[in-house]
Amino acid sequence: MGTGVTATGVVGTGVVGTGTLARSRGFTLVEILVVVVIMGIVISLAVLSVGVTGRDAQLDEESRRIEGLVGMLHERALLEGRDFGLRIEPTGYGFVAYQAARDRWMPMDQEREFRHRELAKGLSFQLQLDAQTVVLKAPDKNLSSNAAPGPQVAIAASGEGTPFRLTLQRDATKAQASVIGDALGKVSRESSDHVAKRT
Repeated sequence: MGTGVTATGVVGTGVVGTGTLARSRGFTLVEILVVVVIMGIVISLAVLSVGVTGRDAQLDEESRRIEGLVGMLHERALLEGRDFGLRIEPTGYGFVAYQAARDRWMPMDQEREFRHRELAKGLSFQLQLDAQTVVLKAPDKNLSSNAAPGPQVAIAASGEGTPFRLTLQRDATKAQASVIGDALGKVSRESSDHVAKRT
């Protein structure tokens, strides 16, 4: 009897010891889930803090593109002695060239960099001319495809231009980036992390 008890005790101890050893080497499903939840919370807080204090890359990229294209057209207007313009819609924009022989503005869609562009979903424009907000309208689809409506922003052959402030806005967050042009053709930009003065 003594030997049987001892054998059972030894065998039992061996089995229990092995089970305890195996259990201490791994993680339970609950432990893994807790770690995943904590990591998710930390990542979401990091993303939110960047969104609140950081820049809107999409707004900055589009405003940088518009600034560059308007600047290029100012130089081109001086070199070629032609008038150009920027036509702005609520969610898109395009460039036009004035053809004196036909007495009309023509879209520049044949030139890839000056083609008509639509803004990404959730973005929109606000335009100010002489500190007055302009109501932007979508183009009339019934117009002839050859002619284009006149531009709101003119770029004259003399190098002068219409003073303007074009603001791109993300509708969901109200983040903004602006392109500003003066009467002498100087174009500048305010990025989305610029803090606007409140009045």
